[in-house]
Amino acid sequence: MWPQGQRAALAVLSIVVLLWKKAALIDVPLDPRIQQDLKQPPTIVKQSVKDYIVDPRDNIIIECEAKGNPVPRFWWRRNGKFFNAEKDHRVSMRKRSGTLDISFRSGGKPEEFEGEYQCFALNDFGTAISNKILLRVSKSPLWPKEVLEPVVVSEGSPLVLPCNPPPGLPPPNTFWMDSNMAPIFQDMRVSMGLNGDLYFSNVLAKDASTDYSCNARFLFTHTIQQKNPFTLKVMTKEPYNDTHSSLNDTDLYEARRIPETAPSFLSPSGLQSSEMVLRGEELLLECIAAGVPTPGIKWFKKGGDLPERKVKFEKFNKTLRIVSVSEEDSGEYVCMASNKIGSIRHSISVQVKAAPYWLHKPTNLVLAPGENGQLVCLASGNPKPSIEWLINGEPIESSLPNPSREVVGDAIIFNSVQMGSSAVYQCNASNEHGYLLANAFVSILDMAPRLLGPKNQLIKVIENHPAFLDCPFFGSPYPDVRWFKNGIGISLDNARYRLHNNGTLEIKQARLEDEGTYTFVANNMLGKAEDQVRLEVKERTRIIQTPEHLSISRGSLAHFTCKVKHDSTLPITVSWHKDDKLLHFGWMSKYKKFEDSISISNVNSDDVGTYTCTVTTELDQDSASARLTLLDRPDPPQDLELSDLSARSVRLTWIPGNENNSPVSEFLIQYKEDRWKPEEWQNLSSYAGNQNSVTLQLSPFVNYKFRVIAINSVGPSQPSRPSTNYKTSGAPPDVAPSGLKGWGTKKNNMEITWQPLLDTQRNGPELRYVVSWRRKDHEEEWNTITTTSTKHVVENTETYVPYELKIQAVNDFGRGPESNMVIGYSGEDKPSAAPADLRVSKVNSTKVNVHWVPVDPSSIHGEFKEYRLHYWREASLVKGLKVSKEKKMKGFYSSESQNTGILTDLVPYSKYRMYMAVANNKFEGPHSSTVEFETKEGVPGAPKFFKIVQRNTETMYLEWDKPLEPNGIVIGYTLKYHTVNGTQVGSQQIQSFFPNDTEYTIRLPDPFSRYKFYLSARTQVGSGEVYAEESPHFANEAYSKDQVDIATQGWFIGLMCAIALLVLILLIVCFIKRSRGGKYPVRDKKDLPLDPVDQKDQDGSFDYHSDEDNKPLQGSQTSLDGNVKESDDSLVDYGEGGDGQFNEDGSFIGQYTVKKDKEETEGNESSEATSPVNAIYSLA
Repeated sequence: MWPQGQRAALAVLSIVVLLWKKAALIDVPLDPRIQQDLKQPPTIVKQSVKDYIVDPRDNIIIECEAKGNPVPRFWWRRNGKFFNAEKDHRVSMRKRSGTLDISFRSGGKPEEFEGEYQCFALNDFGTAISNKILLRVSKSPLWPKEVLEPVVVSEGSPLVLPCNPPPGLPPPNTFWMDSNMAPIFQDMRVSMGLNGDLYFSNVLAKDASTDYSCNARFLFTHTIQQKNPFTLKVMTKEPYNDTHSSLNDTDLYEARRIPETAPSFLSPSGLQSSEMVLRGEELLLECIAAGVPTPGIKWFKKGGDLPERKVKFEKFNKTLRIVSVSEEDSGEYVCMASNKIGSIRHSISVQVKAAPYWLHKPTNLVLAPGENGQLVCLASGNPKPSIEWLINGEPIESSLPNPSREVVGDAIIFNSVQMGSSAVYQCNASNEHGYLLANAFVSILDMAPRLLGPKNQLIKVIENHPAFLDCPFFGSPYPDVRWFKNGIGISLDNARYRLHNNGTLEIKQARLEDEGTYTFVANNMLGKAEDQVRLEVKERTRIIQTPEHLSISRGSLAHFTCKVKHDSTLPITVSWHKDDKLLHFGWMSKYKKFEDSISISNVNSDDVGTYTCTVTTELDQDSASARLTLLDRPDPPQDLELSDLSARSVRLTWIPGNENNSPVSEFLIQYKEDRWKPEEWQNLSSYAGNQNSVTLQLSPFVNYKFRVIAINSVGPSQPSRPSTNYKTSGAPPDVAPSGLKGWGTKKNNMEITWQPLLDTQRNGPELRYVVSWRRKDHEEEWNTITTTSTKHVVENTETYVPYELKIQAVNDFGRGPESNMVIGYSGEDKPSAAPADLRVSKVNSTKVNVHWVPVDPSSIHGEFKEYRLHYWREASLVKGLKVSKEKKMKGFYSSESQNTGILTDLVPYSKYRMYMAVANNKFEGPHSSTVEFETKEGVPGAPKFFKIVQRNTETMYLEWDKPLEPNGIVIGYTLKYHTVNGTQVGSQQIQSFFPNDTEYTIRLPDPFSRYKFYLSARTQVGSGEVYAEESPHFANEAYSKDQVDIATQGWFIGLMCAIALLVLILLIVCFIKRSRGGKYPVRDKKDLPLDPVDQKDQDGSFDYHSDEDNKPLQGSQTSLDGNVKESDDSLVDYGEGGDGQFNEDGSFIGQYTVKKDKEETEGNESSEATSPVNAIYSLA
């Protein structure tokens, strides 16, 4: 709700707005080029506070700073009269400022300058004034001298020790202390009031003291004044002792027989009072009560709740503090004091008044000639403040009349202002509690349009984005603005364009056709300004292939792709961030950056996060993110627990570990036992990955320990910690041994074998096997044996007779179930009869029917396996053709009564021999008589070879050889051929040849065609297998598939290597001859004249290189083996250092050396002669 005064002010403001039909406010830019030419009335920018209290020990500074153009001048009023600062040498005014400096070095007291000051700042366009500054000097008076009589009070009575501090400016802060400078302890019973007095709700014997002292602290002088101490004597009925100090107040009252009293108020007095507080200040309400026991204080507000956010309770609830009071805090506040005897209330009526405060403070107004404007001054307060307008520091009523100005209520309306009417207006709002003063100038400004920004700007914008063509300008009156493109005015009726108030042209969605040069024109009555702007429209930057989320295992290589499309004229920057932190790439880093991607090597848990690719140009950017998730083996299960214990089962429960981003697909249960394989964990069972509690089926007589392994797509976890042990009780075996069988290893025995029980199938100690057997179809008793082995041999049996077999497992807890009965056989013997009457029928070129008389089954002496036919090719019926006589075997194994079969895969036109025997599982019986037969003639095989031996442009030479397997009498050959041109096949030609023909020359009608040839041999039966061959297509192709490439022949490769080696040797010889002269022999005697070949350079150095570099130097001799020996006398003989050598320019390397022994020299020469280089050199 608005207060009534504020609603009235707002109503006036509404009327003012209706009367002021058209107003324009010029916003003057801060551009220095404008500001330096801008003429403005003064504006107060700094001033001292209204209530200005100064320290008497310091100089006085009264501040007043103002700005304006021209620079303002200053003068002061003191106590309403002109204050001439120049007449008092103690007062000076700062340069280009109105600030007063008052110094007392030369004498005087600050109190002489107390009073009300007001500053005036003026220039050619008006006068601004400061607030009225009340200057007062801080005072710290002493306590008045007084003699304080001892205060005597009976125990249990209330007491007030007055403070009455001396009045100071500003008022001092008070506090109570004893003679040891220790604060007086305060609580619910004893506390200091707002006026500084010390209140005792009830006095106790322990309060007796001689040094209750009130102290006053003065802020400006930083001094503390101490009042003479009070002496407090307490009259008691009971002596006070140390036992009373440990009692609380309630028990103490009873112990000391202090009479209880109802509450009464010490402050404030009476049942009601009133307080006035100003808006925005603090409200402090106090209630201090007397009584025994000490009363407690509670606060209420009639008709409402206390403002919880602003209220604070202090001094043990005796003080209510409300900060930043507003009108809503007015009302009636009630404090209630109560103890067990009774209660009492005090009502405080609070009124909230208000010094003036702004609703609308007038602001500076800059107008162009002919424009309208207004100054509005709205203030509120309680009581309602009065508004007074001043112009240049004087009441507006006393100023010269101005037809363009009208005061309407709390506003001044300006219509069609003219040059020369600039001024500073003051609004003064005041009531009995204070005042407000505001300066607001009205400046009439005329200025031709000016451009404020850079000229001929280039503006780039992304296609389909808004483009803002900005040309900052200023002018007064406000200029008219127009835009042109390529000399043609832009119509603002087009929805694509918008002209902002500051002249900026907005193109809502820039297109490629919007590119071009735009002209900006601003003009008013004083002139015109124009500028050009170049607009370029660019393609949008975008990521066309974004990085994809990755889920990979530890140690793998991660790869994120980020392909970008952008305007080719805009440079781009591609950056990568991990979790909003910039990634750095380098050859030592695990992060590698490529043109369109990055890679992360050896991924681990530190690399998990969100990776963002950001592409940035000077105009726009695009980004895309992907998440890298690390797939790892699951963490091991935890907290294995066994429950539901029974003889053959137990429930195992566990807590799954972290899946590490890959769901667990399976839990593997393993066990360890301590009897048979105590060191080995064995697999028990597997369960789905969504289970964590399973029932395990167990075997008896096993001491189990379990563990669980979690398995996901990456692999198995580490095993869990083992469970507690669980031992099952023993029992007879549950199963019979498997794999029971019997067979003979000899003709008169039978070996019985079986598979032993698993360790977990034993069910108890001392496992044995009970084996039983008897002859089948004989009424015999079972033969039985108990063994711990896995086989038993029955001796002295008949040959190949059937036995019935069974087995049973037994342990110390009893017998297990018997196995099913199986049939076994004793050993086999060699068959005693051969098949009779072996013969053939239906003979053709590749197969015959074979017949025989079967043997008696009893003669097989074992299990029938097959009739074995042994056969071989004895000879070919083609004269002179050698054949392989390798024996082959074919078995006929349907039954022992079989008497016929078919023999296949025979070679045509051949003589064969064969015999037959019967076989059991171990032996083959005697052979039958041998039988011969001949196969009939068949079609021949393919020719041995078929070559295109030669080809020229007109003929082609064909050559072949007879088949390896003629399969009969060859009566000739058939040749078929046709041209081949891609998928086009020419007409087929057929040519027949006699059996002795093995070559043929064909004339080619088209030398550049490819031919396909098909060659086959013929017998009386027909044509045999075809040999196909295709001719080369070009003349430079190989003529035959069997033609040898010379480049692959060994002799050719060897020849080429020898030639290369000789060339290399020649190159080495030439190089040595060219570089010869590393050691140079010197003349036999140093005083011999130089040879003609030794020429002296102009600088005195010698050139030892001969024109014939290949010749040895004179003074040396050539040995028989071609080596050059050095002379006995050389430059080395005269040295003092190592070997004498020359650089390439002929200068010496090292110092001259002493002459070496001849033996050493010869030794060196012989070593040189044996080197490969010297050997090659001798060849030259």
